[in-house]
Amino acid sequence: MGDAEKTDYYHLGSEMKRNRSGISRTLLLIQVYTVIVGLMLSPIVVFLFGYHAGLKIFNFNNTYCLPSSQFVKGGRIKVSFDNLRNGTFVPEFKTLQWIHAPGPIEDDKGLFLTTANDNYEIRSVFDENYSKMLWEGKSFQYRGSNYSVDSLVASPNLEQLLIRTNTTQNWRHSSFGSYFHYNNVTGFKHIGDNLSLAEWSPNSVDIAYVKHNDLYLYSTESSKTVTRITHDGSTQIFNGKPDWVYEEEIMESDRTLWWSPQGDYLAYFKIDENSVNEFVIPYYVQNSKDVYSELRSIKYPKSGTPNPVANVVLYDVNENAVSPIGLAGSPHLLTEAKWVGNDQLLVKGSDRSSDILKVYLVNAVSKSSNIVREDSSKGGWWEITHNTLHIPRDDSKGRSSDGYLDVLPVDGFNHLVYFDSVGSSIPIALTSGEWEIEDGPFAFDQETNDVYFISTGESSTQRHLYSVNLKRPKEIVPITNTNENAVYTASFSSGSRFVLISYKGPGVPFQKIVDLKSNKPDVDKDGNLKGKTLFNLTRNEKLSYELQKYAIPRKEFKELLLPNGVVVNAMEILPNGFRATRKNYYPVFFYAYGGPNSQQVLQTYSVSFLEVFASQLNSIIVVVDGRGTGFKGKQFRSVVRDKLGEYEAQDQIAAAALYGEKPYVNVEKISLFGWSYGGYLTLKTLEKDAGAHFKYGISVAPVTDWRFYDSVYTERYMHTPQENFAGYEQSSVHNVTAIAQAKRFLLMHGTGDDNVHFQNSLKILDLLDLNEVENYDVHVFPDSDHSIRYHNANKIVWDKILSWTKKVYLT
Repeated sequence: MGDAEKTDYYHLGSEMKRNRSGISRTLLLIQVYTVIVGLMLSPIVVFLFGYHAGLKIFNFNNTYCLPSSQFVKGGRIKVSFDNLRNGTFVPEFKTLQWIHAPGPIEDDKGLFLTTANDNYEIRSVFDENYSKMLWEGKSFQYRGSNYSVDSLVASPNLEQLLIRTNTTQNWRHSSFGSYFHYNNVTGFKHIGDNLSLAEWSPNSVDIAYVKHNDLYLYSTESSKTVTRITHDGSTQIFNGKPDWVYEEEIMESDRTLWWSPQGDYLAYFKIDENSVNEFVIPYYVQNSKDVYSELRSIKYPKSGTPNPVANVVLYDVNENAVSPIGLAGSPHLLTEAKWVGNDQLLVKGSDRSSDILKVYLVNAVSKSSNIVREDSSKGGWWEITHNTLHIPRDDSKGRSSDGYLDVLPVDGFNHLVYFDSVGSSIPIALTSGEWEIEDGPFAFDQETNDVYFISTGESSTQRHLYSVNLKRPKEIVPITNTNENAVYTASFSSGSRFVLISYKGPGVPFQKIVDLKSNKPDVDKDGNLKGKTLFNLTRNEKLSYELQKYAIPRKEFKELLLPNGVVVNAMEILPNGFRATRKNYYPVFFYAYGGPNSQQVLQTYSVSFLEVFASQLNSIIVVVDGRGTGFKGKQFRSVVRDKLGEYEAQDQIAAAALYGEKPYVNVEKISLFGWSYGGYLTLKTLEKDAGAHFKYGISVAPVTDWRFYDSVYTERYMHTPQENFAGYEQSSVHNVTAIAQAKRFLLMHGTGDDNVHFQNSLKILDLLDLNEVENYDVHVFPDSDHSIRYHNANKIVWDKILSWTKKVYLT
């Protein structure tokens, strides 16, 4: 569940994925960039979003033929899954990768990498004549063999290349590949095959890489090309790369190594999972020639069972010396490492249940560490974040020491704070109020002391770009136009002068490049409150035109005052031709996710499965972010601590009761659907409601017992089963006779789910049998993982949800 985040309605699937980004992502997401430039640099990742729609139906002599039922008054076409799957409604977001050119950071020309026509070229947003070609073509030859370029990383001095080929996927973030070093003088050198990762040093001299879980150093200058740093790597010991749970739930990355700013030191985590228990997943159909199932084992720490043990290690490049670093109090989890000076490393750790956050400062010269601050969550929990941003010393700018920015609670809301010395334990609050920072500081301008950030300053369902100055705390300056409801994301050039601003909705998305140092007025029609728009990267005019052909159901974002007195964010989608004067007419289809600190109700553009359900079921669609979800403050989210499923279900039931009072709603056709945490919430809601309001439910890939889910995610919200036995009992899905009071429900799961194991659904099926419950349907997807897409499964799962709901509504 790693990221329990914001909604991504662009996708036709869901994944249990952590907060910062909600257990609901995956399917049609395509990351376009394949090039990363060393030391970069604020990568701008661009997605070809998958909330699809199009006009690819039956074509007779260039005339589209649809059943009359698929048109509404005025001749516009209803939204269907066929539309979603062929991409007509996908907004264009262009790829742009900022890079840092050698030289002073204040000499920011807005350099970026473009990959047009299979060429890797550096251009400038400020100087259209600037060009530096890094590589031409998508393949190369080495010793008579041809290799395809899967990814290319330029050295920080932009004079050498690190090329990956033969890439094979491992887990969500990790892969293996063959790596080559290239420069114009010596040509190609083969570094190795089956490498987990490789990373340039900041001085462009060395490349650190991991093979078979051991860490190596490849020198581009030394006659002794390769130095082996570790010798204990194995299937149980990981050096410089994470094991499964650290990759999935903690780092959200394929690496646990960090170069010091000048390349003198390499810090890394050594992770020992010898004590972690194994979970075996059978695969039934992937090898059609084998009559026996394939059994794959994964080290998966479940709640209350042993976790992997992680330690910090420093490698001194000049001395070729390895030094384990002791951390006082032995934190159970290491969650972040960040260099905050040439020889100072900041490390964050927590206890097993994320109640206590400890921040350590490691001195690379003395190979020692000390605790600089220790904070209690005070009834909540510490989310795992990677927000730390180094603020370098500059006496001329009033910064007398190296410091850093972070995000901490200020009066119950997550805000930007500044530690003016890396050894300080006293934060300076730069922002405050009943709103929250998202994803930490985005950029820092070293010349002006301005910090840029995205926040919910206007509304918890909006995101705008703002700045604040280190020397003028709490004087917030909006960058984007806060007079209009909007969701923006931003990515900055290396010197923070230029910014790519991406408007995500609620209207049709667009992108633009803004010069924040320009004093000229911005004449762009989507003007900023600061800076000048240099040019529009995308406007999505074609999408705007296509939307006119379709009857897109009307969407509204609102707050609901529930009968239980709780105020929640909600999104309502009304079916085509909705008339409030009809009596006892419209079904209501609730979609839920609801995981801790997640968010579904966000004012982004989307034409998704929700619009399909509104159109094809002639149903009202409702999405409610109940208690426990994010961006409404600590009190709102932390109430679910130690009792997952309690308040989340109460709020879904209260919302259903509210809609049941509306005269145009058919109270016999109120249903609830969720995937992953949402699948769990669906079952818990049916259990607590016992048929009073929700008559139907659809649960996909649910957790049914929190003892079955991974320890890092679960214990953050529930503590361990040993500490909270009663809480685990109550939070499990256990009262199936209450669930059976609904008219009917549907359960679906993939047998190859390595995230939420199929074990969860088997447990609930066993309980249904024991209690002689029969008013349900089941669909099992052989060998599909959590996203359910193996062997055409993704099409089937969505078609099944729609057809099943149509059938029960007609019963």
